[in-house]
Amino acid sequence: MHPSTITNSQPHFKAWPTKQRGGFGVVQPGEFNEAEKVRGFAESGGVGVGGGGYTLLRDPHHNKGLAFNGKERDAHYLRGLLPPTVASQELQVKKMMHNIRQYQLPLQKYMAMMDLQERNQKLFYKLLIDHVEELLPIVYTPTVGEACQKYGSIFMRPQGLYISLREKGKILEVLRNWPEKNIQVIVVTDGERILGLGDLGCQGMGIPVGKLSLYTALGGVRPSACLPVTIDVGTNNEELLNDEFYIGLRQRRATGQEYAELLHEFMTAVKQNYGEKILVQFEDFANHNAFDLLAKYGTTHLVFNDDIQAGTGIAELIALEIAKKTNTPVEEARKKIWLVDSKGLIVSSRLESLQHFKKPWAHEHEPIRGLVDAINAIKPTVLIGTSGVGRQFNKEVVEAMATINEKPIILALSNPTSQSECTAEEAYTWSQGRAIFASGSPFPPVEYEGKVFVPGQANNAYIFPGFGLGLLMSGTIRVHEEMLLAASAESLAAQVTQENFDKGLIYPPFSNIRKISAHIAANVAAKAYELGLATRLPQPNDLVKYAESSPYLVNGLCGVGLVVMKVKLSRLFETK
Repeated sequence: MHPSTITNSQPHFKAWPTKQRGGFGVVQPGEFNEAEKVRGFAESGGVGVGGGGYTLLRDPHHNKGLAFNGKERDAHYLRGLLPPTVASQELQVKKMMHNIRQYQLPLQKYMAMMDLQERNQKLFYKLLIDHVEELLPIVYTPTVGEACQKYGSIFMRPQGLYISLREKGKILEVLRNWPEKNIQVIVVTDGERILGLGDLGCQGMGIPVGKLSLYTALGGVRPSACLPVTIDVGTNNEELLNDEFYIGLRQRRATGQEYAELLHEFMTAVKQNYGEKILVQFEDFANHNAFDLLAKYGTTHLVFNDDIQAGTGIAELIALEIAKKTNTPVEEARKKIWLVDSKGLIVSSRLESLQHFKKPWAHEHEPIRGLVDAINAIKPTVLIGTSGVGRQFNKEVVEAMATINEKPIILALSNPTSQSECTAEEAYTWSQGRAIFASGSPFPPVEYEGKVFVPGQANNAYIFPGFGLGLLMSGTIRVHEEMLLAASAESLAAQVTQENFDKGLIYPPFSNIRKISAHIAANVAAKAYELGLATRLPQPNDLVKYAESSPYLVNGLCGVGLVVMKVKLSRLFETK
């Protein structure tokens, strides 16, 4: 490849494309000494990975603020651009946590974290990893729900790609506008069903951004390999359409062929631009589109949707595991699981009017309208809420479960907290302290009759970061339902200790999340190899160890190629 020439006040420096971030590294192959080469790089305006001087301090991928030591400040032309103090990353973490804890409102803490992510990416992830139990509810559910509701008002700097109807016919070009070229995972939403909050249109971008933060913090996927995308086809939310600060298209939602053509162009462009193994996670699409998209692209792309592969997906996974453990047909296992929707118990007499994904769960039984009546008739041991509609598990419901079971298992999984089927306090109080409870969004410990109960969190954050890492590290080309079973029923369940059970917890503590994610990744990868869907060969001997060695490093200044050595440019700027 012929080098380009960059002209400035210094002698001419040659530039070659680098592999990382699509930039250029500047090196004079001749007579200048090392210091002059570095100065030439810095004075060229920071062209390339990391940049130099002032530009470096504004590059969130490589900036580490006061943690730059004396040698680094000399090498990168930072003298005078920072106060003289050198502060370790640990001290920076301590300071940031002190600052964040000063805020009274969760949304203020969310904005502080997003600001940090835009200034110092490694510190952001170090903070999140070290304080995951405290900060996960800030960067993810429940606070991210409020952030999406107010996204237009708090919007400061774009994160991710916005693809609207105006970009129809140009989506491949839009993807190529993104500066990172080695994308491995995309989280995409159309904003129609954000958590349990409904249609938030373009402002749903907070969800892909939050999810991908967890891919890095919990799963170890490089942030530069992650791409958040919002498909904007309009919104039916009148409040947003009339909001002067709304950032999306001001029109009613496109449907039918217009919608399908835009999504198909997107999926085609993604595969063309990033290759066969690009992972696409569909997120917070309304059911009528979510199931169709998964069915349409599940055989041609590496895709999954943990929203609908929850809900009826949870039921199917439970049925598959029951069938596997009891050596019975899955059709028989399904009969042990009953679903209730807005019209009551799903039974065979309703078969003709049911959506296709509900039909396998239409069992023989007389119609029952109310949830309490269904509980009394079916006598379930576990009650799982995934409707996105809050307050469904009222006192009468919980008391009915407690009457039937000595230890009723109540899982209120809908997010955010405002949409939870019941609170932890309600579950423990109404069951006289006998309930085994977990929720999608976290609740604080509850004291009941002198005993402290610590509610579990049944959040998909346990699964998708490790699940995604397992797909990526094995080079998997398609998602199979057995991989989801390997992630949930086998990997996650195996991480729960007797000590956890003794405390009434059916999920392991989030403080062990990176270890949990590594085990999930290993099991998912093993299943991919077993099914012949993995392309990264040979298979590593120890998949857990391989997964644990993968995570993105948050210490130091990884990947800044400013110290010029006589090596190939393509290697000089590689990020480990």
